[in-house]
Amino acid sequence: MKEAIKVENLVLGAGIAGLGAGYELRRRNKGCVIIEKNDSYGGLLDNFVIDGFRFDKFIHLSFTKSEEVRRIFDKTPYHTHNPLSYNYYKGYWLKHPAQNNIYPLPSVEKQKIIDGFDKRPFKTIEEIKDYDEWLRVQYGDYFAENFPLVYTKKYWTVDAKDLETNWIGSRMYKPSVEEIKQGAETSETPNTYYAKEMRYPKEGGYKSFLKPLRKGLDIRFNQKVVEIDTMNKIVETISGDVFQYENLINTMPLPELIALIKDVPSNVKCVAKSLRFTSGAVISLGFNKPELADKLWYYIYDQDIPPARVYSPSLKSPDNCPEGCSSIQAEYYFNWETGVDLTEILDRTIEKFTQMNLFSHENLVVKDIRLEKYANVMFDHGIYKNRSTVLKFLEANDILSAGRFGEWDYFWSDQSLLSGMKAARKVTYDNINTNS
Repeated sequence: MKEAIKVENLVLGAGIAGLGAGYELRRRNKGCVIIEKNDSYGGLLDNFVIDGFRFDKFIHLSFTKSEEVRRIFDKTPYHTHNPLSYNYYKGYWLKHPAQNNIYPLPSVEKQKIIDGFDKRPFKTIEEIKDYDEWLRVQYGDYFAENFPLVYTKKYWTVDAKDLETNWIGSRMYKPSVEEIKQGAETSETPNTYYAKEMRYPKEGGYKSFLKPLRKGLDIRFNQKVVEIDTMNKIVETISGDVFQYENLINTMPLPELIALIKDVPSNVKCVAKSLRFTSGAVISLGFNKPELADKLWYYIYDQDIPPARVYSPSLKSPDNCPEGCSSIQAEYYFNWETGVDLTEILDRTIEKFTQMNLFSHENLVVKDIRLEKYANVMFDHGIYKNRSTVLKFLEANDILSAGRFGEWDYFWSDQSLLSGMKAARKVTYDNINTNS
């Protein structure tokens, strides 16, 4: 074993939460080393380039309202976009959210949606036992069964009955009867999306927002963790390097972290394995014409079309593609244990997109598909109890956990950043208390 590298604060992972922790520690003049398994920083916010087309590793736009995050992100020049999005449903394009923008649909279907909304059951939030029931109470049976229940299966990979409801917050718009009827009569409806504007860097992809965080940080790349000894406060990596830490901040997914720690109680191991998540495949397509990507983003409800969401990198910023070209990216979600045939998903997506008249085969000059094991945390009925068990074990072993997969929560990128900064502050605060 190599001689141990002594570190005051060791951070696992150089995604946005890990960078946030390192940034805050550096601001407080605290020693910090970040170890990252990949050869670049950014995690899900990283990007890649194919033949002059830049694609984000996963799909992002910023709409943060946090002044603290804005002070960091706004150091990077950015484009501002109106958050106008759409929904594709059986050949029809509906403004988002679909529930109060049903104008393009046939009159018979519009009436079914309105009738279902009028007849929806009344239940208090305490009486609603799962997401399926929540959707029916909010929107009525017909709309729920043809729109969000179908989308739930595509996005979460499980039935809505398998999900609880505390994660919803403001993510699902709840219109009045008047809004439903107005949206059936005209397309001139107000934009009720929960964000007022979307922001994206002018150059370098979404990752450019992270540059102020990365500056001055000591990041050791290609350092995949293979073992953590909490008793002796040692982390060993695949390269054979050994880090001895005073404080440890984790941003790795909780199931991966627990599997690396020595002498974990069997019940904690079991609970960590039961934490559920979705995996994602990102399909990236580049075109030889500029007008083929004409919508910033949209949702797809049809079950026979693999992706759940589609975004356009070239509309986010022209810097993302060669001049005279355009591009789209699509998200497909699946269960990691079940697996996925990437070639089949890519080919089927391209075929369905051509049937939607998004582009022709001769326009397609770049096609790519790649996996992310951890895409979203799944809010099944056991999440809070299981998550608490794991986090309490980590806390008892002096490990702070941050970020979407470190806290195991529905965090957007700004929330993950703030989570990492909060962990760094807690380390500083605890040390101050210890030394006082």
